[in-house]
Amino acid sequence: MPGAMEPAEADAAAAAVAGRRPTASERRRMYRDLALSLRCGLRDAAAGFSFLRLRGLRALLRALRSTSDADADADAGLFRDSQSIRDLQVIPVLFEHSLRKATGDAVLTVAQVLGMEPAAARLRNPATDSEVVLALRVLEGCCLLCPACAAAAHRYNAVKVVLNILMTRGILEQRACLDTLLALLVNCSGNLTDFKEQDGLNKIAVIVKDANRDDHVKMFRVSASLLWKRKRKMWRRFRV
Repeated sequence: MPGAMEPAEADAAAAAVAGRRPTASERRRMYRDLALSLRCGLRDAAAGFSFLRLRGLRALLRALRSTSDADADADAGLFRDSQSIRDLQVIPVLFEHSLRKATGDAVLTVAQVLGMEPAAARLRNPATDSEVVLALRVLEGCCLLCPACAAAAHRYNAVKVVLNILMTRGILEQRACLDTLLALLVNCSGNLTDFKEQDGLNKIAVIVKDANRDDHVKMFRVSASLLWKRKRKMWRRFRV
């Protein structure tokens, strides 16, 4: 029914209205619903066709929004718990599919598409602009909800991948890239180091100098610069 709450959302809302944390049974139900949403979303997000990956990414984004409300209202930590389970991990799927660099793979025959012959190459539609934007938003949400996701993304050279998208894609992808970069940098020193090694600030400065860019893009360089300076001060204090 349109506008109806999912069971997990209803449990979280009921706990929030009552001003209490969810009970053990409510939390188990919320976790089961989240796990089911993640599994369904990840299955589609790993598909060979872009329209299926889009559907999966939208489902993942809805799941993230739902669990962020639960975490904020009741400190449930549902998503953080889920990412310790290999089958529910979102980061690998994002970088192995939607944020994967396009290759020249092609299906050679119709029989291979139908599974009648061993496929020499896997059918895979390249990621569309909409898919890349959604994947970046999912990555951003993962990093904000779970600091361990930023560390996991570091293993996939996330900063390099996102900067490459930033420099080669359109304005919608660029705006998503900037928000995602901040989420990657906040809680992960490894990503900060990569950002410095990739000359991230100067690359962003090139984009900012373009008078046709919107204010969202122009403001990012200031935010990234302030974040970098703050982290450097923290590291200096730690070393002392």
